[in-house]
Amino acid sequence: MFSQLVGNYFVEKGILTANVMEEILKEQNEARVKLGTIAVAEKMLTEKQTEEINHLQTQMDMRFGDIAVDKGYLTEEEVKLLLKKQGNIYMKFIQLILEKTDVSLDDIEKTVEEFKKEKGFSTEEMNALKQDDIDAIVPMFAFSAKPYVTDIVGLVLRNITRFVSTNFYIERMHRVTEFKYKFIAGQKVAGDHSVYLAFATDEQTDGICLLASRFAKDTITEIGDDAADAVGEFANTNNGIFASELSKKNILMDMDPPFAYMDQVIEGNGYVLDIYIEGKKVSLYIAVDEEISIGKEPYVYEHKHVEGTVVRDDHKGTVVIVDDSRMIRKMLRGILEEEGYAVIAEAKNGIEAVEAYKQHKPDIITLDITMPQKDGVEALKEIVEYDKNANVIMITAAGQQQKVIQALKIGASKFVMKPFRKEDVMKGFEL
Repeated sequence: MFSQLVGNYFVEKGILTANVMEEILKEQNEARVKLGTIAVAEKMLTEKQTEEINHLQTQMDMRFGDIAVDKGYLTEEEVKLLLKKQGNIYMKFIQLILEKTDVSLDDIEKTVEEFKKEKGFSTEEMNALKQDDIDAIVPMFAFSAKPYVTDIVGLVLRNITRFVSTNFYIERMHRVTEFKYKFIAGQKVAGDHSVYLAFATDEQTDGICLLASRFAKDTITEIGDDAADAVGEFANTNNGIFASELSKKNILMDMDPPFAYMDQVIEGNGYVLDIYIEGKKVSLYIAVDEEISIGKEPYVYEHKHVEGTVVRDDHKGTVVIVDDSRMIRKMLRGILEEEGYAVIAEAKNGIEAVEAYKQHKPDIITLDITMPQKDGVEALKEIVEYDKNANVIMITAAGQQQKVIQALKIGASKFVMKPFRKEDVMKGFEL
């Protein structure tokens, strides 16, 4: 984030051109190799261990090195060694400017000092920026006396790094009593606290489309069903980890289905943080323990019917997939069909799930826990009452441990945690 912030300042002052700055950022990102890649190259970790740690990062808010130490794969000293090998962002930034321009080292250092004074950063804050230390940077830009707001910002930025892009920077967070948007998608978690987490855009929608595309691993060029779906699931991923962390402190939260709205205004006290991902703006909106109105009329998805697979003799079994996210249904279907299962139907809520089970009598049905109209646990009860031998696999985000336990007691066979890998899904199907 240091290079993006200071680089933009250099461009504003006419010291660098936008094209040169783009080249510097590209080379820096290529040079900043992931810790796991370095660890494998140095034979400190196996590829399997690295993949396991990367996956665990999608389900808990911990750094790569911290998980490696916690699992006993690396010592703290080995992690420090890897971090040194990853490179110094500040020195690399200076080096690339010297290589690509005739700007002197004195002028570079002088401009960095001017940036520090103009932005009001302390020496300690500048050092945090130079190290690209998100944990140290976030309180500088997103301080709030309101509980959890700053923590949620840090979590979101770490997940942007994991799922979307390492090339981003943020502006200072500001408090709002109303917030006008072109499009917004997110999710509410409620229980011991109430938290709204959402991502919004103004008329420039390329930032929200980039966020949606990267998370969905698909091409999304305009706001609509696919963008609302993907951004809502990204909010769900963040909320799941957040709720999971709170549950360790006996603070219980439950997640509502994701929401989306267009061309309206949020009314009530909240916080807005503008994030520039690869130069494209997305606004993060957070409200904690506040009475707010996201909008008057929610965006209505056009749920397109998807035909079931024609069953062949060589299929391993028949499956009905139930999830309110078309993105998740598509991912699951791709995995299962590749592994030889026949997906004979899809459903988007608990009501349709029960109907689909009774109509198709599949060998296995997957149920998302958080869905509109009727959630997965309620649908599970009805399915098990109808057929006590039903094979039901629950699909859950982090933070829903209590509902998973409840589902297993009711009669679910297994559960699969989102965001999932193929290996996790197939392990769940070993009934």
